[in-house]
This record gives sequence, C-alpha cells and structure tokens, in this order.
Amino acid sequence: MKGIIGKKVGMTSIFEPNGKQTACTIIEAGPCVVTQVKTDAIDGYNAIQIAFGEKKEKNSNKSMISHFAKAGTSVKSIVKELRNSELKQGLGETITCEIFAEGEMVSVIGTTKGKGFQGVVKRHGFSGVGEASHGQHDRQRAPGSIGGSSYPSRVFKGMRMAGQMGGDRVKVKALKVLKIFPEKNYVIVSGSVPGHNGSIVLIQK
Repeated sequence: MKGIIGKKVGMTSIFEPNGKQTACTIIEAGPCVVTQVKTDAIDGYNAIQIAFGEKKEKNSNKSMISHFAKAGTSVKSIVKELRNSELKQGLGETITCEIFAEGEMVSVIGTTKGKGFQGVVKRHGFSGVGEASHGQHDRQRAPGSIGGSSYPSRVFKGMRMAGQMGGDRVKVKALKVLKIFPEKNYVIVSGSVPGHNGSIVLIQK
C-alpha cells in the first residue's frame, strides 16, 4: 500500500481526450514527511508514519516537538500511519504526489460534512405523509409508525429514525487519477470525495 495525506481544494470538470466531460476533485496532496519507520523486529509490524500540515510549537507538547525533531522537521498538524507500505522513503524524507501516476485507480478517505440532528426526510430520504388531508396537521415530514406495538413491544435495532447526520469516516474507492501537477502538489481525481473544501483526506492505493 502507498498513500499520502492531502487537503481537498474543490471540484471542477475537465474534458478527457475522447471529448467526455468528467466531474473531478482537486486535492492538494502533500508534501508529507516520514516521521517514523516501524519494523517488525522492534514494533511487531511494518509501517511508516507520515505527517502533513504546519503547526505552531507553542500549541504542541514537548514530546511531539522532540518526536518531529528526530525526523529533522517542524511540528506537523496531521499524522497518519501506513501499514505494510510499499514506499521506500526513510526517516525525514519527503513524499510527494508523484508517487501516483495518471490513469491509475486510487481510494480516498475523508470525513463527510456534519449536518447535525436531522429528520427522516433529509437523513433517510423518506417522502413524508404527502398532502395535508384527512385531518393531518404538521405531519408532512414525520416518520410515521415504527411498528413496535404489542409485538415485539420494542424498536428493532437499525430502525431508520431521526438523529445525528454526517461527520462519518467514508472511503470512496476506484477513483481515477486524471491529472497530476507536481509543481503545485495537485492531484485531480474523478468524481467527488467526502468532506468540505479544506478538509483533510488520505489518498491510498
């Protein structure tokens, strides 16, 4: 596995060589610094730890400052661990968007936009009760019966009801790398990725 931490810039669309217009997402991928290399002999498994984004030292504790100092870099705001990584970079070396190639398929992990507490119409796509007839009052967006009468006298687990929506960790698979701009650290992938503009994502293959 190889991967890199990035920041969602926004969406646009481009024309492919066959003339097809494709919606795509621009991601500022890296540069990331390798801040730790874990080995099976010492740690019990193989992994590398990569870091992205700047953070002021005054907002960090001494253990984190010394941890990044071992890699010869400033304090970073985001740290991720990649197990069984194919990347061969050593401690303190930099990973850029050039680890990917145009045309290959990648997965993107991010956190969806938080929507707060939402009803069943927005959260699950319920249609409501329809027209306000037959004495219905303020029921257009109500969930209706949940079926727990004398039997089974309880609400089944997983019942679609109102509640917290968004803020979930989501992995979108099989996104095609359409374009890479190494000078700006931009990777353009087909389709959409979770999160708002400026949110942190992980691109992996």
